[in-house]
Amino acid sequence: MQTTIAPPNTLAERTQAERAQPAQAGFIPLCVPHLEGAEWEYVRDCLDSNWLSSVGPYVGRFERALADRLGLAHAVATVNGTAAIHVALLACGVLPDDEVLVSTLSFIAPANAVRYCGAWPVFVDVEAAHWQMDVGLVERFLREDCTASGGVLRNRRTGRRVSAIVPVHILGHPVDIEPLVALARGYGLKVVEDATESLGSLYKGRPVGTHGDAACFSFNGNKLITTGGGGMIVTGDPKLAERAYYLTTQAKDDPVEYVHHEIGFNYRLTNVQAAIGCAQLERVDRYIEVKRAIAARYREGLPASFAPMAEAPWARSTSWLYTVLVEGIDRRALLKQLHARGIQTRPLWQPLHASPAHRGAEAVLSGAAERIHDRALSLPSSVGLTVGDQSRVIDAVRAEAG
Repeated sequence: MQTTIAPPNTLAERTQAERAQPAQAGFIPLCVPHLEGAEWEYVRDCLDSNWLSSVGPYVGRFERALADRLGLAHAVATVNGTAAIHVALLACGVLPDDEVLVSTLSFIAPANAVRYCGAWPVFVDVEAAHWQMDVGLVERFLREDCTASGGVLRNRRTGRRVSAIVPVHILGHPVDIEPLVALARGYGLKVVEDATESLGSLYKGRPVGTHGDAACFSFNGNKLITTGGGGMIVTGDPKLAERAYYLTTQAKDDPVEYVHHEIGFNYRLTNVQAAIGCAQLERVDRYIEVKRAIAARYREGLPASFAPMAEAPWARSTSWLYTVLVEGIDRRALLKQLHARGIQTRPLWQPLHASPAHRGAEAVLSGAAERIHDRALSLPSSVGLTVGDQSRVIDAVRAEAG
C-alpha cells in the first residue's frame, strides 16, 4: 500500500498559524527547530531520486554552501558535532595519552571527543564577562606548568605531550580567539574550534570557525539551523580535510576491494539530512536576526537582577540560547516554578572539571565557571518563539521574581 504524504504547503501553513497565535495555555519549549523554507522540496527530491544515504548530491552541496559562507576551502559533513570534533582532533594529530586543553564551561561533547582519541582533557576555566575560555589561564598553564624539549611541549606534572586546544564558543558568543591562536602557534599546538553553538557569530567581523586549524559545527535539533542531527568539520587545510574525509568514510583505501589500512569511522551525514541542512542554511541570516531580536526583548523586559552574558565589543553574538545570571532568588526553584507555568528553562552544564565522567583530569581554575553555573538559567530561545509567548515568559519571570 502506498504511503500518503501531506502536500508541501501543510508544514508552512501550520508553522505560520502557530507563529500568528501563541498557545497561551500551551508549553513553551527551550529551543526547537524551525522549518519554513525549502526543506520539504529538498527532502522530497531525495525520496523521488532514491538518494537517501551518505552518497547523494545534497551532502556535497551542503558542504560547499557552508564552506563558501565561511570563506574556507573545505568542509566535511559528519553524523553529529561530537563526531566532527573527534575526527578533527585525529586529523590534527592528537595521539593517545596526549593532553588537550578544553573549556570547562561547556557541554560534555568536546571532552568526550578528546577521550575517544585516547587523549586527556585539561579543563580551563572561563573569564567572567563573556563566559568563554580564559586566555590568560591558558597562557599561565603553558608558561608555568609545561616544558618544551625537542619541539615537544609536555605537562610538567603528568609528563604527557600537550598537542591541541579546543576553545568552545558557547551560547553563540565567540572566544577571544586571536590571542589564543597566537599562543597555540607559539607553543606548536593545534587549535580545533568547537563552534557547535555559534554558527553565524563574528569575531572582529570574521566568522567564528575560521581562525584555528579546523572548526566544528553542530546541526542538532536545538541549534541555530538543524539537520535533525549532524555536524561539519571546516578547514582551510587540504591535507587536514582529506584526512578527515578518509576517517569519516571508514578509512577505505580501495573502494572496489574494500581494503582498509587503519581504523576509520562510519561518520558521514546522510543525503536526506544534508537536504534539510541546505534549506536551513538558506535561512540562516534571518534566523540570526530573529535570535538577536529575542535577546533584545529579553534585555528590555527582564528585571535588572537577571543579568545576561555581556556581548564583547569585538563580537557579534547570535544569542543562540539566551542565558541569564539570577540574583536574589533560588535559580533551581525558579526553574521549577516556570516549568509549572508551562515554560521550559534549563541550567548550564555542570562544569566539566567537576564531572564524575572525567574525574582525575587536570584543570586550570579560577572559580568563574562554578559561580556562573550556580546562577545561570537559559530561557526559551527558539527561532519560532512568538512575541506573545516571549511576553508570557517575561511576565512569568517577573511574577516569580517578585
